[in-house]
Amino acid sequence: MKQVTLVEHRVAGLSVRTNNASEMQPETAKIGALHQTFAQQANVNYEKGACLYGVYYQYDSDYTGDFNVLVGSDPSMVESKKELEMVVLPAGEYLVFSGEGEMPQIVIDVWGEIWRYFSGDNCAHQRLYTVDFECYTSENSVDVYIAVEH
Repeated sequence: MKQVTLVEHRVAGLSVRTNNASEMQPETAKIGALHQTFAQQANVNYEKGACLYGVYYQYDSDYTGDFNVLVGSDPSMVESKKELEMVVLPAGEYLVFSGEGEMPQIVIDVWGEIWRYFSGDNCAHQRLYTVDFECYTSENSVDVYIAVEH
């Protein structure tokens, strides 16, 4: 894990509203299907340095409440058959948790690490629940950015 300061950035993509309880059940999970739909309807220009993002925003409360998820990429690096929504990744402080391995298991493992870190007695950071995001840098690596107080 490392702490970084980011500048504001925009991501264009497709979104759904869900919660962690729904995502734990295959019959109610939406995020995997959202990734598939985006992959079918949009082309991300990875050759020019684009990342695929999974953006978590509009949290009702904390990890127990509903939130929106947008799967997308930099607006200038994606072409889509469908009109895309836009979300802003706000400037600020983020903790970055990284993992490499087989998808989607590596993403599940990294989120498990995040939940353990923030629920631990020695956690030195306060999670903001504003905007968090996954940045897929290749087919088998992901960086997860969690917004925290300065």
